[in-house]
Amino acid sequence: MPRMLDVSDEVRAEIGDEEAERLLTGDDAPRSYDCTSCRTPGDPETDPTSTVLFVGDETAVLAFAHAGCIPSQVVSVSEEQLQGAVRSITGDSPAPEAPAAGGAAPQSVPGGQAVLGITSGLVLIGGELHPALVVEPTAPIARPGSTGPGDDFLPLLIEQGFIPVTDTAQLPTPLAGWSVLLAAGQLHAVLQPGTDGSGPVAWWQAHQALSVTEGWRAAVNKSQRVLVYAAPVGSIGQQPREDLLRDALDKAAAAGKLVAASMPLAGTPGA
Repeated sequence: MPRMLDVSDEVRAEIGDEEAERLLTGDDAPRSYDCTSCRTPGDPETDPTSTVLFVGDETAVLAFAHAGCIPSQVVSVSEEQLQGAVRSITGDSPAPEAPAAGGAAPQSVPGGQAVLGITSGLVLIGGELHPALVVEPTAPIARPGSTGPGDDFLPLLIEQGFIPVTDTAQLPTPLAGWSVLLAAGQLHAVLQPGTDGSGPVAWWQAHQALSVTEGWRAAVNKSQRVLVYAAPVGSIGQQPREDLLRDALDKAAAAGKLVAASMPLAGTPGA
């Protein structure tokens, strides 16, 4: 009998009491699984295990994760993204190789003003490597309703709680309610709080799940947090090495063109 399986109230509400009890008694729980976050094996009879329900527009998929990686929760994603997660979880489609400092996975910004690109990499702070994501749009971001040519990307993020970076040697401040979604060991989305107390929604979402290096995954499994940096178009660029990425971050900070926040993995309290 799986004695270490957690089915949260929100997951139970989605799947029903009968299915939840079947999971808890072992009728529908797997004897073993690959954690949907770190992709290492788990056993619900010996490892604290979370049930994670991915909900799309038409379908839902129940996955399992180490409780230390992701708490039991419901995660809303697009139907297309859910199908991608299913392929990753079931192994039906091979994961693309990640470049040295991560890669770009664009997503249209609401309103169609620009496309966001994300690069993953490791940032050295205080003698320790921290998993980081760097967000940079492909064009200036206009404030909703604005008709001017200005770039409001950083002001909009500051209003959301991101903090201007003046020294990249300092850890960014935690941002409550925001989180980074890893599923099947790949980057799927950056989530922000929904309106009117609703569940998290995607602020950025990958068209295709973004692979990260083993070093990045090991660092995030250790810290359970991701440092998210953002800069206006043309400030960072796609850097082929992490030392060059850090140099670009330093220059953007010195120019007053960098904001950042620290975020937990999806579902973890945001400090």
